[in-house]
Amino acid sequence: MLRTLVLSLALCLAASAQADGFITRLLNKPVPGGVAVIALGDAAQAPQVRYQDKPTLVLREEGQRWIAIVGIPLSAPPGAQALEVDGQPRTFQISGREYRAQHITLKNKRQVNPNPADLARIERELAEQNRAYARFSPNQPSNLLFDHPVDGPLSSPFGLRRFFNGEERNPHSGLDFAARAGTPVKAPAAGEVILTGDYFFNGRTVFVDHGQGLISMFCHLSAIDVKLGDRLERGAVLGKVGATGRATGPHLHWNVSLNDTRVDPSIFIGAFKP
Repeated sequence: MLRTLVLSLALCLAASAQADGFITRLLNKPVPGGVAVIALGDAAQAPQVRYQDKPTLVLREEGQRWIAIVGIPLSAPPGAQALEVDGQPRTFQISGREYRAQHITLKNKRQVNPNPADLARIERELAEQNRAYARFSPNQPSNLLFDHPVDGPLSSPFGLRRFFNGEERNPHSGLDFAARAGTPVKAPAAGEVILTGDYFFNGRTVFVDHGQGLISMFCHLSAIDVKLGDRLERGAVLGKVGATGRATGPHLHWNVSLNDTRVDPSIFIGAFKP
């Protein structure tokens, strides 16, 4: 009897594991700053899903069931999170995750405590960038297992609590790659260039829309090799590594945003570490 129960449980677990497709196994990291993949059934039409009153990425997994791919804010507490599926309430669970601290010393004190003119500039630039992050285009992303945008090792991870000259500032909202100045930066997936600029904190920056609220941002570039409206193939060069803006040396800072929420880019390159 016991052997039969154990066998039945093993078969159920195996069936459950097989039910999860590649995208779910790759992306489902339901933690603050992570991604939740939520099964939606196999209806003929794509369900409409909203989280925190924003549309989310929905697609068919391996030609079968629909799934929602939801970006979770760093500020989200562990426990139940609410969303809407075709206007009906639904919940999913997120687990806790600890992020370590990073202490950085900057010689330019204005990059820690900007003057009034700097603050006015920063406010204008933030509004411009937030509009780009909020974009939701109907096209489906070409791929969700992203390429590395630059050849170089990972350096500062996502989510670090950052202290500049001893003063705490916003957590690290992206992933850094150590690379020499001038190293080509490539699109990790196909997309459209929706914003370029030279910003106070980010330096020379490119935003690429991959589709349905999935946005990449690349900053501290030494050069921008694309223009607004360009449609990039996967692997297309969009700029070169630099140290512009608030940077202590050459590197690429890469943000990934889902449903206007900055999430851990390491999830999309298969490098996530709990």
